[in-house]
Amino acid sequence: MVNVRIGMAGGNRPYDKGAKWSSRFGVPACNRYHSKMPNWRRAVVPGGTFFFTVVTDQRRPIFSSKTARTILGSVIRECQHTHPFEVRAIVLLPDHLHVIWCMPRNDSNYSGRWQWIKTQFTKRWLAAGGSESDITQGRKRDGRRGVWQPKFWEHTIEEEDDFENHFDYIHFNPVKHGYVQCPVDWQWSSFHRWVKAGVYRRIGHAVIELFPISNISQRPLASSA
Repeated sequence: MVNVRIGMAGGNRPYDKGAKWSSRFGVPACNRYHSKMPNWRRAVVPGGTFFFTVVTDQRRPIFSSKTARTILGSVIRECQHTHPFEVRAIVLLPDHLHVIWCMPRNDSNYSGRWQWIKTQFTKRWLAAGGSESDITQGRKRDGRRGVWQPKFWEHTIEEEDDFENHFDYIHFNPVKHGYVQCPVDWQWSSFHRWVKAGVYRRIGHAVIELFPISNISQRPLASSA
């Protein structure tokens, strides 16, 4: 597969790199996450943009199941309805997912949203006859189940390059893991929405990026998978 990126590198960018980040992503520059903050601390950036990785317990391929994929999509959309956030990019692999969220202004509670999503998915998945991995007595005492890893990984998006790198990382992740040779061949991804929006285009085995990802805040949003 040949990956060609157009209008993305260095001086080819059509925007002013000195412009305020808030003008492109709607996030006040003063709320940017300080890079020296210890990794174990959750970033509290109201109205921020975040990259998340969420993994199943023991890396079990739960999302190979159509039922699991359907339940997860429903739960995410329900959470968006009651506690809004925007999904800019998402990919669902058999044992994990990657996603970029944009939080509402004056709201930094992504942890509460993930807790609700994971809890609701677990209840509905097990009620539908889904399986779970064996768990320790300590996790049982805490009321946890063997569906998700207890925590998740988050990264605060700080600038355009950071957004672009994670945006591409999400959409090319199925290729990285060897599931497909081209992102367009992986069904459970927001890649297809961005093809329709004109950000990506496939010509043969080449994936071409037609527009700078920095303009995505002005384009249609990707929905959850």
